[in-house]
Amino acid sequence: MTLEAFADTILPGEKRHPDDPAIAGVSEGGGAVAAGAVELLEHPSGGFADSLGSLMFMLNMHAGQYASENALQLDPALPAFVALPYEHRAALVTRLTATGHAEKAMWVGLAMFATMAFDAAAHLSTTDALAAGHPGLTLMGYAAPEPDGVWRFAQFSYGRQLAKPHPNTTATGSPA
Repeated sequence: MTLEAFADTILPGEKRHPDDPAIAGVSEGGGAVAAGAVELLEHPSGGFADSLGSLMFMLNMHAGQYASENALQLDPALPAFVALPYEHRAALVTRLTATGHAEKAMWVGLAMFATMAFDAAAHLSTTDALAAGHPGLTLMGYAAPEPDGVWRFAQFSYGRQLAKPHPNTTATGSPA
């Protein structure tokens, strides 16, 4: 729940159900959690998987301190960060990622994974993500491949060709 609440603070989405404590529900559509931020963070190749327990412990510790400083009453049945209202979650994340904070690199790294899950579906094949209606790729209008699985673009994105292909470029587009 803490990891979901952190990812939802970075890229908010809508609640999955009315009693969802991790997702603040401050945005419409799917956010970082729906995009797979937790799955990406837990993936062994990302480098965070073995540290997530410690990071969530630290985040909840910071949230408890923040709540004390701001005289906030937190639901004791929830992890401290999850129990913070969204605006306080965002304020705490801003503090943790600020220049000069001793733990900035950790929290910025964690936040980057939330954005990678949303912006790039880094833990999924692009084709599979699009077929499943991935919220980030869909929101950005990412084009689906053609029926043969290859992406081709009939129009230049800038409305004009920026450069001619090198004369030794092969028919498959590879430079010779």
